[in-house]
Amino acid sequence: RMLSGYKPKNDIRDSYKILELEEGCSLDDVRNSYRNLAKKYHPDSSSGMADSTAFIKVEEAYRVVLNDLAAKQKSDPSEEEEDQFKSKSLQHRHYLSFEGVGIGTPSQREKQYMQFRVDRATEQVLEYRQQRLESLYAGSDLSRAKDVRQSKKVKITQAVERLVEDLIQESMAKGDFDNLSGKGKPLQKFSDSPHIDPMTHNLNRILIDNGYQPEWILLQKEIRETIERLRKSIVASRRKLGEPMTLSEQKQWGRICEQFAEDIRKLNKRVDNFNLVVPILSRQMVHFSTDKEILRARKTYEAVMEKVSDSDMKENEGEESKRFGWKSFLFKWLKLTLK
Repeated sequence: RMLSGYKPKNDIRDSYKILELEEGCSLDDVRNSYRNLAKKYHPDSSSGMADSTAFIKVEEAYRVVLNDLAAKQKSDPSEEEEDQFKSKSLQHRHYLSFEGVGIGTPSQREKQYMQFRVDRATEQVLEYRQQRLESLYAGSDLSRAKDVRQSKKVKITQAVERLVEDLIQESMAKGDFDNLSGKGKPLQKFSDSPHIDPMTHNLNRILIDNGYQPEWILLQKEIRETIERLRKSIVASRRKLGEPMTLSEQKQWGRICEQFAEDIRKLNKRVDNFNLVVPILSRQMVHFSTDKEILRARKTYEAVMEKVSDSDMKENEGEESKRFGWKSFLFKWLKLTLK
C-alpha cells in the first residue's frame, strides 16, 4: 500500500460513506472518524466487530478522502495566498536568524554569520585566557607576599635564637654560671610516683624555684592588693573629714564615693579577666559591690574611732593617777602608823 503505484479501488463518494461522513467535512472530522472505525474493525482490537476486510476498506477510504481534501486546498486561491505568506514569513524568519549580521543573499549572509561566530568565539577564548593568567599572577603575588612574611618571621626567630645562644655562651665563658647551686649534679625527681611524668614535674619545680607564677595567680594577687588599697584609702579619707561632717565635707565625701565606685568598676573588669583564665572553677571570684564596700568602710571607721576614744580615756586616767598618787600614798601611811 505504501508503494508509489498503489491506487485505491474506492471512489470518493463511497469513501465518504465508508467513513460515515459527508462531502465538505473538515480534516479533523475525517481523522476522528477514521480513529473510531479503526478501533472498531482492527483485527488486534478486543471488540466483537473486529474484521480485517472492513479495516482495509476503512483505511483505503481514509486515504482517498485525504487526497481529495488536499486537492481541494490546492485549488482554493485563498489557501494559495496563505501558502505564499507562510513561505515569505519563513524566509523573513530565516533572514532574522543571523542576528542581523551580513548583507546579500541568505547564503552569503550565512557565510558571513559563520565567520562572525568564529571571530566572536576566538575573542571569548582570548579574554578567558587573559583573565585566567591575571588571576594566576594575582594568586602568585599573594603567595609570594605570604612567603616573604613567613620567611621574615623565620629569620627573626632564628636571629633571636642565635642571639640568646651567643649570650649564653658568652656568660659561660665569663664564668657567670660557675656559682650556681647544684652545678654538675643531676636533677632531683620531684615525685617518686610512677603515675606522674617526671619531666613535667621537674620543669614545674624549676619554674617555681625561679619565681615563675601563672597568669591567674598574678591576677588574683593583684586584685587582692587593689581591693585592700582601696579599702584603706576610703577609710583614711573618711577619718580626714571628721565627725560630724559639714555641708562641704559631705559634698567632698560624695565625690570620694563616686571615685571609689569607678575604681570598683575597673576592678570588676579585672575579676572578669581572672575568671576567664583561672583553670579551677572553684577559684573564680565574684564582683565587688560598691554599697557593701562603703558600708564596710563606715563600720571600720566607727571601730577605729571607738578604739581611739578608749585609748584617750585610759591616757587621761593615767595622767590623773600620776598627779594625785602621792596623796593617796600619804593617807595609807598615816593609817598604818595610827594602828
